[in-house]
Amino acid sequence: MTIIIPKHYHAQSALESTNITCISPEDAARQDIRPLRIGILNIMPNVQTYEFNLLYPLGKSILQIIPVWIKLSTHEYNSSSQEHLNDLYVTFREAVYDRPLDGLIITGAPVEALDFDEVTYWDEIKSIIDYARKNIISTLGICWGGMALARAIGIEKTRFETKLFGVFETRNLVPGNHPITGDLDDIFQCPISRHSGYTDSVLEAERDKGKIRFLAYSDEAGYVIFETVDLRFLIHLGHPEYNSGRLVEETRRDREKERTDVNDPVNFDLKSPTNRWRSHRNEFFGQWIKYIYTETSYSWSGD
Repeated sequence: MTIIIPKHYHAQSALESTNITCISPEDAARQDIRPLRIGILNIMPNVQTYEFNLLYPLGKSILQIIPVWIKLSTHEYNSSSQEHLNDLYVTFREAVYDRPLDGLIITGAPVEALDFDEVTYWDEIKSIIDYARKNIISTLGICWGGMALARAIGIEKTRFETKLFGVFETRNLVPGNHPITGDLDDIFQCPISRHSGYTDSVLEAERDKGKIRFLAYSDEAGYVIFETVDLRFLIHLGHPEYNSGRLVEETRRDREKERTDVNDPVNFDLKSPTNRWRSHRNEFFGQWIKYIYTETSYSWSGD
């Protein structure tokens, strides 16, 4: 349960208070363990406050993890500290320049109401995705990041009239028989917060073409987790990394903007927010990391 972070990282105390071991790159180098380099393309608002949401489940792994924080060169991070970005983040080209990434996470982004071609940084995202499919064992797309992966294989999303928002009961479609989702509970809870997605019929048609394989389904939210048949892309249309406070925060933000297309989150008590998806989050990320380690350990020479 070790995460490798720079000395004086702003969230170190918060991580350690949740039993995550934090060590410096210098200390990690003295241990005879090959850490996994996990690229995190973070395009969420306020990148600094979001980082903990991913470091926590990644840090629960028994393996050493080096998070490689990646920024887009074609995107203006207006809500984030430029000093923090300059200190911690690198471009994708810099991230893969002299060492490969073992895995890649593409986060959500507040642009799912736009068509992909209207997103100013879509060309850069697309080039990263193209590289990842050829060179990275597994790329995990969360929410809009997942929809970006789906678009890269020709699946178009649809804009919803009302935001899909809340915590949804989700059924594991391959319990016991999948390297990542096989050990998830047969039924688990999952937070979802998005303005776009897919009808069941659209995704089922793509499955029938042999493009994707379904891993989890919600009667209210449709197919929540699926993957490409080559296992390179893992798409999670929920937000398993969220804590309960994040849903409260998003509700407050939407109310302040007087959004008419957003209702309060369903199956979630705003007055007494309760996290009912923690075990799903930890198991999902833990098994994803284990899968990457298993797939890369056979071919890595240590050179």
